[in-house]
This record gives sequence, C-alpha cells and structure tokens, in this order.
Amino acid sequence: MAIVSRKVSDLSGKDAPDNEFASVVVRQHPDIDQPKALDVLVPELESFKDIGDLVILEVRTPDGHTRDIYVKVADFNKAAPNMGEILRNARGTRGRVPGTRVGNGG
Repeated sequence: MAIVSRKVSDLSGKDAPDNEFASVVVRQHPDIDQPKALDVLVPELESFKDIGDLVILEVRTPDGHTRDIYVKVADFNKAAPNMGEILRNARGTRGRVPGTRVGNGG
C-alpha cells in the first residue's frame, strides 16, 4: 500500500504538480480577521485583476486605532502640490530621526 499526496487548488479544486502552484496570502478581507494562505494554480492568478498604481497607507489615529487605506497614486499626489518632494524628505519608519547623531554627548 502507498500513500499518495496531491496538491489541489483552493479556487478550482484541480490538482497539479507543486511547481504549477502559486501561494496567495489574503491579508485583508471582510470575511476574515487574520491573513489566510491559498494555493492557486498559476493560470488562476489571472482572475485577480491588478487595479493599477496604488499607494498603501497605514493610518494610526490618536485613539490608537490602525487601518490601511488604498489610494490611487494620482489621488494621493493631489494632497499636496509637491508630494514627491514631501515623500523624499519625510522621516523613515526605522532607525534614527534625520539630523540626529549617535554619540556620548561629549
């Protein structure tokens, strides 16, 4: 007796060799409260249409709530006449604040 293992698409139920599958992580959807992974055949990826150039924003409000906002690049750039310059000069999310130095204070 042999044990046979096969991989099937979470979308269509079709089976195929491992090298024909992509892994898709659904990070946000109204029906889930945590990321979920799907095994999807490569041709099935075409059903996920890319909506174009997006800016993904993480917004933290003063009350401590965090949410993601997805905005088209053109709409995001309308928020300020010099958005490219503003972004280039903005502080990073890691490391030291620009203009600070590491030292012993002496």
